Amino acid sequence: MLTKRIIPCLDVTLDRAGGCVVKGVEFVDLKEAGDPVELAKRYNEDGADELVFLDITASAHGRETMIDVIERTADEVFIPLTVGGGIGSIDAIRQILRAGADKVSVNTSAVKNPDFIKESSDIFGAQCIVTAIDCRRNTDIRNNPGKTVLELEDGTPAWYEVVIYGGREATGIDAVQWAKRAEELGSGEILLTSMDRDGTCAGYDLPITRKLSEELDVPIIASGGVGNPQHIYEGFSKGKADAALAASIFHFSEYSIHQVKEYLKEREIPVRL
Repeated sequence: MLTKRIIPCLDVTLDRAGGCVVKGVEFVDLKEAGDPVELAKRYNEDGADELVFLDITASAHGRETMIDVIERTADEVFIPLTVGGGIGSIDAIRQILRAGADKVSVNTSAVKNPDFIKESSDIFGAQCIVTAIDCRRNTDIRNNPGKTVLELEDGTPAWYEVVIYGGREATGIDAVQWAKRAEELGSGEILLTSMDRDGTCAGYDLPITRKLSEELDVPIIASGGVGNPQHIYEGFSKGKADAALAASIFHFSEYSIHQVKEYLKEREIPVRL
């Protein structure tokens, strides 16, 4: 059985020299969590399987700063690094990979131009292209025919709507159908974030995580809502995810990655220690 991956996520704002890792709730009310390179080093030493950097400023100036952050991080850590945030061109992908990243995460740009997934996958290989999908629950199933309706924890039927621009804009696109299309276009992984759970410490959104894990052949990275090791265990056992992404519990030292992996190992989840 393939080992399950634990992936710390660093949301990086680049509005000051060197950048700063921040964490909020549903992408707002941000709190500073530290220097991105120093945090990356700590997670590397603590047994993280991969790292994700998300440039949440993603301006032209921010892109230049992120290249510097990637280069400094790549000099210090030796685990796969995925970078996302505002990536909308082949040239941007090339710059980020040259700086030392192993993968890029595309989100809004891919929703607006799905062929961007195919083009980038054809050039750099599917293993380099992660499609990030941000979604929200939508219980209006009567006015939304053709959507993939799932049963929520309390039995309520709902579909999951893709949102873009950091969750600020709804698209009317069904998240399950979009994930399948992204896979067909050449995405090597899906990074799934439930905006309903992001930063809440209430646990992963299991219905949508499980659905994508069952329906797709590419790995599913669960994201949004981790508050304790039990939530990560449920992401694997109930959500059937291939990897678990978390931020707050690691950034603010509530739990170490090693503690989480020991917890999972005791419950027979295969992890790399």
